[in-house]
Amino acid sequence: MSAASNVVRAIVVDDEPLARAGLRALLAEDPEVEVVAECANGREAVDALRAHAPDLVLLDVQMPGLDGFGVVREIGVDRMPVVVFATAFDQYALRAFEARALDYLLKPFTDERFREVLARAKEQVRQRRVGARGAQLAAQLAALLASGGVPEAPATPPTPAAPARVAVRLGNRTAFVRLDDVDWVEAADYYVRLHVAGTSHLLRESMDEMEARLDPRRFVRVHRSAIVNVARVRELRSAAAGRHEVVLRDGTRLPLSRSRRELVARALAEAG
Repeated sequence: MSAASNVVRAIVVDDEPLARAGLRALLAEDPEVEVVAECANGREAVDALRAHAPDLVLLDVQMPGLDGFGVVREIGVDRMPVVVFATAFDQYALRAFEARALDYLLKPFTDERFREVLARAKEQVRQRRVGARGAQLAAQLAALLASGGVPEAPATPPTPAAPARVAVRLGNRTAFVRLDDVDWVEAADYYVRLHVAGTSHLLRESMDEMEARLDPRRFVRVHRSAIVNVARVRELRSAAAGRHEVVLRDGTRLPLSRSRRELVARALAEAG
């Protein structure tokens, strides 16, 4: 990969000039980052995102007119670059993660915290580039196959990076739960319940959405109503009437669908 292709092109969006200057100064410390635009409001951000197609956007939430979430809605979640929200108001944290933000910088933040977030953002950009290159190669291969140019071979789609944390409500606070700490996930109508070390957190998200967010090497869906962390599984057990169960280390017993039995066994074997 060339040096130029390693450059992360970033946009800074904040209605406060001092805040923009601070973010720009921090980004300037990283030779792999190039700030291609600065925006003082959401409308400018939408225009800059369309004009520059950056890899990363540091996006303020609360701005006059179109706010940060409005920017995401207008561009579309799937067409946004890697997003890091930066704001002084922690009540937006949950919405930020629901908008698939990579992370959330709560002002004031330390330089160390910023560098940690920037490192994750750069890694996410690299993962996206690998994915885009894989899709491009797959398209080229498909075109060659259609013309009879090369023997048929399967193309393996890249696995996107799974997020490391999820935001949950604790009364009037927002906390962040490491997904690796989740024991299992339970379907609860239009919500999911995360079971973590004897406690549980309700999250407004469907099981399909949660399954897509989890690392498939660490989590496997055992039933339409349950996803388990494979590291927490103690055993698979036969139950009455030909049913099967997954038993977790804490004794929790969950149903195991017949159609998922082989998939679950393979996931457990691969996890060691």
